[in-house]
Amino acid sequence: MLVVSPIMSATESGNHIRNLILARPSIDRASEVRADPEKLAELWKSARIVILAGDKFQSSSDALTLMSSTEIDKLQGAGEKYFLGIDRSDGQSYFAWHLPALDSENPQFHTLREVGANLSDLEAGLAVHAVALGNWHRVHPMCSRCGAPTRVDLGGAVRICDVDQSQHHPRTDPAVIVLVKDHDDRILLGHQPIWPEKRFSNFAGFVEPGESFEQCVVREVAEESGVVVHSVSYLGSQPWPFPASIMIAFEAVTSDVSTAKADGVEITEIRWFSREDMKRAVETEEILLPPRISVARRMIEHWYGPGALEDLQGGESWRA
Repeated sequence: MLVVSPIMSATESGNHIRNLILARPSIDRASEVRADPEKLAELWKSARIVILAGDKFQSSSDALTLMSSTEIDKLQGAGEKYFLGIDRSDGQSYFAWHLPALDSENPQFHTLREVGANLSDLEAGLAVHAVALGNWHRVHPMCSRCGAPTRVDLGGAVRICDVDQSQHHPRTDPAVIVLVKDHDDRILLGHQPIWPEKRFSNFAGFVEPGESFEQCVVREVAEESGVVVHSVSYLGSQPWPFPASIMIAFEAVTSDVSTAKADGVEITEIRWFSREDMKRAVETEEILLPPRISVARRMIEHWYGPGALEDLQGGESWRA
């Protein structure tokens, strides 16, 4: 039987990861406005609007392209309107306008993976909110109860079925991601077969029904790497709308490294790294690290400590 120790708060552990790229401060979502159609219509007139097409948004390599409602009215084709919130510093309102997917090669549209790390705090917050909403709306056009078409309501925060009057709310799937350490402060990373060759990262998995975050940490690490962990502590969280997750980051310790073995299915190779091992492996391109936009990369850098940005400058990779 696996026993999980009580989770430590960020204040108690003093180990909270800050400045996660997709979890930076942004605007007030102003949820009280969503139920007021007249107020939403008024805000739309002076809004700055993110243009979505599928899971991409219009931008340059380092800034969102924000349009006015007048410019949106000139666009060809139908779209859906989502309220993103209000910047309380100047009263500016922001919306997203969601179009059907465009040609994937359209150079004016980019994914969060491509440009998210280059956006300002405000723009990153707008983009991640817009993409998360767009992903959900795109795949939930029908009522899950009766199969009838649904429509957008509450500024994009819900879909309504007019046949059975049910409301359908956007979902976020929680997934834990774990920095596994031993008593020598080495970290254990794994390679998944769906990743490019040499890509190593932390262990992660979705929380199952009836399972706590801490229980999921212990289960996922044991399933994928063979080690049993304890001293589970919270590091931070970041939305991950690919397509609808939030990554909850933890670190945990194992007292027995002898059981470490890849499961051979989800994880095909595991390796222990000291800081010296990590620096050398990155310098020699022996391994690829997760991309900087990910919480996985920030967890590794956080563990590495001072010099991480200089020493871990090697290649990075998404999935194949």
